[in-house]
Amino acid sequence: MSQKISHSGVIESVLDDCVKVRIVQASACAACKVAGHCNASESKVKIVDVVCGDASRYSVGQEVTVCASRDVANRALLLGFGIPFLLLIIVLFFALKITSDEGVAALTALGSLIPYYFILWLFRAKIQRQISFYIED
Repeated sequence: MSQKISHSGVIESVLDDCVKVRIVQASACAACKVAGHCNASESKVKIVDVVCGDASRYSVGQEVTVCASRDVANRALLLGFGIPFLLLIIVLFFALKITSDEGVAALTALGSLIPYYFILWLFRAKIQRQISFYIED
């Protein structure tokens, strides 16, 4: 199994040390012959910032492959989905035990995600250094 995740994309813009790459993520059935007649197929356009030392090598419209290691992908999934899910379940459990009111417990659990995502936002620069993409040559 490959130790990296890669997506093909097209360079949208080149800044000082940052290259913005447009990636089109298509669902598995998007390549199907009848996908145009089916509501199940979908695709999403995402813009990925790739910080590189020599951004002048790249030009707008150039096709590139953007990569990230499996460790980076796992760390991103943990921060984006794993920890919030555990936080939600733990707070829901304790709030239900304390209040015995399901509505209040659910709102408290959802409200507990606000400080978590705010903390992520505060540390976004540090997280961006740890979770980064690179352009494969």
